[in-house]
Amino acid sequence: MEEEEDQQKLPDLVKELVHRLLSQNDSQSPNPNSPEFQNSLRYALRILSSRLTPSVAPDAAAIADSIKRRLATQGRSSEALSFADLYTKFASKAQSVNNKWAVIYLLKIISEDRKTQFDSASVLLPNLPFSDKPRDNNNNNSSNNNKGWNNNGVLLVAKDPENRRDIAFREFVNLVKEENEVSEEVLVRDVLYACQGVDGKYVKFESENNEYALSDSIRVPRATRTMVNKLCELGGLFKKVTGYIWQSMDGFPVEEVGTVGQAFCSALQDELSEYYKLLAVLEAQSSNPIPLVSESASSGNYLSLRRLAVWLAEPMVKMKLMSDLVDKCRVLRGGAMAGAIHLHAQHGDPLVHEFMRRLLQRVCSPLFEMVRRWVLEGELEDVFAEFFIVGQPVKAESLWREGYRLHDAMLPSFISPSLAQRILRTGKSINFLRVCCEDRGWADAATEAATDTGATARRGGFGYGETDTLESLVDEAAKRIDKHLLDVIYKRYKFKEHCLAIKRYLLLGQGDFVQYLMDIVRPELSEPANTISSFKLSGLLETAIRASNAQYDDSDILDRLRVKMMPHESGDRGWDVFSLEYDARVPLDTVFTESVMARYLRIFNFLWKLRRVEHALIGAWKTMKPNCITSHSFTRLQHAVKMQLVSTLRRCQVLWVAINHFISNLQYYIMFEVLEVSWSNFLSEMDVAKDLDDLLAAHEKYLHSIVEKSLLGELSQSLYKSLLVIFDLILRFRSHADRLYEGIHELQSRITESSLSSRDQNKSRKQLNAKSAEQGSWIADGRKALTQRAGEFLRNVGQDLDAIAEEYSSLQEEFISQLPVQQHVDLKFLFFRLDFNEFYSRLCASIGNL
Repeated sequence: MEEEEDQQKLPDLVKELVHRLLSQNDSQSPNPNSPEFQNSLRYALRILSSRLTPSVAPDAAAIADSIKRRLATQGRSSEALSFADLYTKFASKAQSVNNKWAVIYLLKIISEDRKTQFDSASVLLPNLPFSDKPRDNNNNNSSNNNKGWNNNGVLLVAKDPENRRDIAFREFVNLVKEENEVSEEVLVRDVLYACQGVDGKYVKFESENNEYALSDSIRVPRATRTMVNKLCELGGLFKKVTGYIWQSMDGFPVEEVGTVGQAFCSALQDELSEYYKLLAVLEAQSSNPIPLVSESASSGNYLSLRRLAVWLAEPMVKMKLMSDLVDKCRVLRGGAMAGAIHLHAQHGDPLVHEFMRRLLQRVCSPLFEMVRRWVLEGELEDVFAEFFIVGQPVKAESLWREGYRLHDAMLPSFISPSLAQRILRTGKSINFLRVCCEDRGWADAATEAATDTGATARRGGFGYGETDTLESLVDEAAKRIDKHLLDVIYKRYKFKEHCLAIKRYLLLGQGDFVQYLMDIVRPELSEPANTISSFKLSGLLETAIRASNAQYDDSDILDRLRVKMMPHESGDRGWDVFSLEYDARVPLDTVFTESVMARYLRIFNFLWKLRRVEHALIGAWKTMKPNCITSHSFTRLQHAVKMQLVSTLRRCQVLWVAINHFISNLQYYIMFEVLEVSWSNFLSEMDVAKDLDDLLAAHEKYLHSIVEKSLLGELSQSLYKSLLVIFDLILRFRSHADRLYEGIHELQSRITESSLSSRDQNKSRKQLNAKSAEQGSWIADGRKALTQRAGEFLRNVGQDLDAIAEEYSSLQEEFISQLPVQQHVDLKFLFFRLDFNEFYSRLCASIGNL
């Protein structure tokens, strides 16, 4: 009820406002029933009911402040105070008035424009007759046909008895017909034909410009020609898109288009079907006449060029997009095509974004199906080479590294490289389990992953725009399948046990086995390489296994350990060509590849040389120890020879101690600082490995660590070569030491012989002469000759030992001096062990000062 009362009050308020405005300019109060008053009231109502809005912010308080400031600046302070009081009451009590600012603004404008007598009305309504003369109330005659302004500025609307509107309309129609050779209805129909790729009567396709255009011979206004040509651009785009669809679907073989290309063409067809529906509606409207041009126009449902431009605005945007996509995708296929389309989807326009999303859902459907099959079944169904994962036939041992790879050119931009790597590894793990491990347990893991991700894992359950769902599926599948793969490798194929076996046998970690093998193969390996039988060495290997704790290892591991004879040249000995190898079968050969085993073989050869040197030193010590104990047998020799013998023995033992110190510390460094530390780190990384790639990386790091720390790396080649020279020198020392103590043994036997009885001496002499004749020994004559030859022998051996000691000292100093400058920190610890008392550092410094 209150709203009805307020609505009834509004006309009264307007009437009161008009009455006050008219009364201020008249000497007497206007009659509310007079025509002047009624016309003014109607005009006021027209203004108030119009939709014209001022270009000011709707702020009532700001307008009120503006009015108060204007009154104050005009010196009307009392009126400003009165207005402020009235505005406060109006703002607090007029609760039913919604647009208070509009009321205040209206009063302000009326106050400002009263002196201009509403001149702005002539601008808003130019077709209406106005008069600036005051109306004569006594003259009701309208002979001048002029309903004008009264003194109050009220507009009066007069009738058109001369029908000037119809005359103007006919003149406009005649002008249009004179300027246009072709009617607008015909142009509209031709434009619609062009939009369908068909030539019209006046609008035809121009092959040179590859577009539809209005013929230059047709006389039409420039604006009309421009609009027609602009609308016909849609026809050229349509022709390009339909031509691409026809070529892709019918013109080219399927293998050149692919499933993604077919999906793209199908999506374009669906978009064009909506376009065809719109054209059908527009053709129906084009048959209706156009007002202002045709006198028979009676329906408002007509189609002009301007209306057609509005209708075709949205199809034009979509057709331009499709045309751009066609140009971009003409030479692309598969994932590359999907990625190119995705780049056009990065747009801020909601219309374009939604259109591209709808298109990409269709285009990417084949790709996402390939991803689903790959990560859950390991199937690579890529008949037309569109997927970003490529497979190639390889041997089983190369399946993991070379069987599958990423094709970067086919990787869509909406799939990140890290996600693509996880997708690749997941399907690769399934194929590795199926082909190399002959395992089917991965199917259960894939089923669990599909169940955890819900319905999205089913065929067609996810697509473009659902990257989170794709990542969730891939992560779940990868986590379960990789865990199952590692379980198979560790438990079924005993990967850790095989790694330990390689460490114990190829890296010589099984001490008793290595020592026994070295003892029994030494005579055989001292022979020329071309005379050695690998079958005999295999038998000796079996003997060493049975004589050591290696016999308790798993038979499968022992069966994999074999003798390997490397290619040899003339002059090579068995030591130079002998090695051990470990047969890593499928699937372990994925880790222990040929290149990996070649690096193991290189490490074995180095360790075998080190053990050979150590074994030679131990053998020399065994030879030296008994002779040192029986040195009292030489008391019958001359003093000079005796002192020479003692000096030679001492030099030999001192040199042995120095060499043994070097080899022992080097052996400790290799076996503990290198092999054991690297093995411990490898075990730790093996425990935290999440997939086969992590396991391969951990093993590669383990092997690389051994190579680098063992002086086998590229940056340590000079050290390695120096070490090999030292090894050869130590073996020469062993031969000289053996020659020394063999000579001493013969000398001791000769001295013992001289102390026997004559009968025994003669008998022993005959036996010794026979032996000397066979061996060419220098023991042949009496005591004088024995003493002379003993002195000469000891002098020669002493000179050889001195030469070896001097050469060894030089080589050792050269080797140690290179250790501090090595990049690997562990080699600096080796320097500390070899030079713990800084003896070599001071020696090098003193030599440098000289």
